[in-house]
Amino acid sequence: MSTVTVTNVGKTYPGHGAGDAPVLALDGVSFRVDDHEFCAVLGHSGCGKTTLLMMMAGFEQPSAGEILMDDKPVGNPAWQRTVVFQEYALFPWLTVSENISFGLEMK
Repeated sequence: MSTVTVTNVGKTYPGHGAGDAPVLALDGVSFRVDDHEFCAVLGHSGCGKTTLLMMMAGFEQPSAGEILMDDKPVGNPAWQRTVVFQEYALFPWLTVSENISFGLEMK
């Protein structure tokens, strides 16, 4: 297992069009999840939950702050971290166990 540390993490996206103001998705998020702890991220739609999870997985980088796994910065996506996306992405012909193990088998 691992320890995850999120310290003063922020994420700002550029505006959609010329002259549009940047969008602040997260600001000053800090918490720690120790080995063998369970953590849930709750909040209303559009509050930055998915953005935080994407940064923890390495798909995006924070604009501010840092995310550490076992005291090492989270970089690019790696097999040690995973995200279960909100979109339907299972193989219907596989069992639950086979769907879960698919990524490890590909590694």
